[in-house]
Amino acid sequence: MPRHARSAPGGYVYHALNRAVARLPLFQKPGDYEAFERVLTEALARHPIRLLAYCVMPNHWHFVLWPELDGQLTDFLRWLTHTHTQRWHAHYHTTGTGHLYQGRFKAFAIQEDEHLLTVLRYVERNPLRAGLVKHAEDWEWSSLAPRSRSLEPPIELHPGPVRRPRRWREYVNRVETAGEWEAVRRSVARGQPLGTQEWQRRTVEQLGLDHTMRPPGRPPKRKAKP
Repeated sequence: MPRHARSAPGGYVYHALNRAVARLPLFQKPGDYEAFERVLTEALARHPIRLLAYCVMPNHWHFVLWPELDGQLTDFLRWLTHTHTQRWHAHYHTTGTGHLYQGRFKAFAIQEDEHLLTVLRYVERNPLRAGLVKHAEDWEWSSLAPRSRSLEPPIELHPGPVRRPRRWREYVNRVETAGEWEAVRRSVARGQPLGTQEWQRRTVEQLGLDHTMRPPGRPPKRKAKP
């Protein structure tokens, strides 16, 4: 299938993620996570962007980003992914053995209302959903851990355009509804903007994302005219 052009102009909030090739482990020990966070800090310094939340998992990572300018999201994620790949291969002496990531990052725009809160919870709840911890805030490699302990986060975070509920930790640990989970998963899979139907329709039109609304699979073949 042909690749569609990346469309991530400034002004929108995005959920971005990437995975290792064949879902192999990217991070096997604390030092791997620490090395990635150092690359993340450098990426934020070289290509500044507002980071609302993040979670680094054993074979993938999630960011919620709010770029101000066109091109910021792509520049930031391209540098981060490329640099992390180089340093990972250098550390494990695997340079020249192939790709580390599946490919380009995935990203979709999010409406700045309760839909954004749903995505923020989805991102920070990942370790709990995966059964890695008993409480989401126990996972050290996410933006929830320092927030829940009132600590200075190792990575600078932006509050974002929507205020989180007062009991945010409890909200994150609460199970999503089937509808919320499915909506986020669909947006991840298709790059489909997440929001109300009217906002989604308007955003798809503005960003030229009609392909994200089509059912998966090949389009039906047209019958030849007699």
